[in-house]
Amino acid sequence: MGLMDMPVFSALTDKMRWHQTRQGLLAENVANAETPGYRGRDLKQYDANSSFAAMSSASVSTLVTQPMHFSVSSGAGGFDAQRMANFEITPEGNGVTLEEEMMKVTTNMMDYQAATSLYQKSIRILRVALGKNA
Repeated sequence: MGLMDMPVFSALTDKMRWHQTRQGLLAENVANAETPGYRGRDLKQYDANSSFAAMSSASVSTLVTQPMHFSVSSGAGGFDAQRMANFEITPEGNGVTLEEEMMKVTTNMMDYQAATSLYQKSIRILRVALGKNA
């Protein structure tokens, strides 16, 4: 069993990738803070439950047997960028507030550091459990 086969490490890796992707979008928002007509983007909130559900080997699907029945479909997982709901729009039509974006960047960075710290500590715990020096 590889390290990435363990659900906790897989979830932490996905969470770190989400933060990296979000950091790129937030950087674009900051870089375009004064671009006329630019609307900021952000990622949908990370959902660890969907990450664990994707790892499950069992799957259930629905099938439409009658044309009059409605169908059920699941949303696509992943890191979908979406337009932000902008409450302040400049006269040029820009919807990015630099202060808000910088707060998001800082929060995102702190969350990423917490995830990497948890990842590193989990590896140390495993090494100790295996009898190797941490």
